[in-house]
Amino acid sequence: MKLKDTNLTAEELKSIVNKYMVETYERYDFIAERAEGMYLYDEKGNAYLDFYGGVAVNSPGNRNPRVVQAVREQMDDIMHTFNYPYTVPQALLAQKVCETIGMDKIFFQNSGTEANECMIKMARKYGIDHYGPEKYHIVTAEKGFHGRTMGAMAATGQPDTAIQQGFGPMVPGFSYARFNDLDDFASKVTDQTIAIMIEPVQGEGGVYPATQEFMEGLRRLCDERGLLLLLDEVQTGWGRTGSPMAYMGYHVKPDAVSMAKALGGGMPIGACCATKEVAQSFTMGTHGSTYGGHAVSCAAALASVSEILEKDLSGNARKVGRYLRQELAKLPYVKEARGKGLLVGCEYEIPIAVEVKHKVLERRALITAIGDRVNRMIPPLTVTKKEVDQLIRIMKASILEAAEEYQDMKMAG
Repeated sequence: MKLKDTNLTAEELKSIVNKYMVETYERYDFIAERAEGMYLYDEKGNAYLDFYGGVAVNSPGNRNPRVVQAVREQMDDIMHTFNYPYTVPQALLAQKVCETIGMDKIFFQNSGTEANECMIKMARKYGIDHYGPEKYHIVTAEKGFHGRTMGAMAATGQPDTAIQQGFGPMVPGFSYARFNDLDDFASKVTDQTIAIMIEPVQGEGGVYPATQEFMEGLRRLCDERGLLLLLDEVQTGWGRTGSPMAYMGYHVKPDAVSMAKALGGGMPIGACCATKEVAQSFTMGTHGSTYGGHAVSCAAALASVSEILEKDLSGNARKVGRYLRQELAKLPYVKEARGKGLLVGCEYEIPIAVEVKHKVLERRALITAIGDRVNRMIPPLTVTKKEVDQLIRIMKASILEAAEEYQDMKMAG
């Protein structure tokens, strides 16, 4: 639905949001009405170069035609049913995902945080089934992010941020260790520990990729201590880092992995995959989801995954992501451009990231900020070098303007 289809002005629509909606987001001053490929369009028809990608969701491109067609066709048949009958899209998606990423079993959810809740529950149930009621503890990473439900929030290693503050007490059974520090993770393992859970690239934590040595070391530590290795690939999964799943690029296989975002290509869906041994801990009645495996979302996900694989968007993520980091590193005031594939962070020498984000928006491009020193870019995996060049021009002008204002503010005291 577009604004012209209502009797409202833009300001009247915004006032409705302000009056009725619980607002925990920073609103941009435009109405998103249409999307296509690498662009988002507002109510006036202005195009915004999209390096936000719906927060890493629209990986096959905004409103990918194949995904749209799959949704339309599925809606003509069935939109939703309960999970007792078989449905075709659910079955075909389960097969496609498991065979592609080398996992045995899958459980469908509605979002990334639910996928992580599922993975946490599965690990704890496995620990209790095999070792007894005291085997429930999970070590996660400082500055990690796993979601905003109670279990996923407790697993998130950010106790001093708004993510956890005001929501205590946290669900017990989690400890945090320094990311990319194998010794620190080993020191946090106790007799009660059943699993280690990390993101292969810390997204909300500042875009820090795991090192090859760290990933291999965690797998070895888990094997030696009888632990499960759980990977949160809600953001890194399905081509984002240059391989179908990030762990495939590291050649390290987890015992369970969560996914969401790109999986649905724009439709809400999450999933947890696991080895057969771990998945066996979920028996009749131990877990469930009314909307998990929703027919329309599964149809969209099957189309999204097929598009990513058949068009080798993972390969494009490697190539264009490398080029994006290379060009970002040349910009003024940039301390470091880092990431993996098309999950890219740009860290500044001075605290201007939020201002840069806003000035980029004024020039009709979309990026996000993590804290005051890092901008993050997570565009559709269809992005080209030409579009990177366009963003770089916009960012250079924005950085210079933000830096000048920052210096003026410092001089003014």
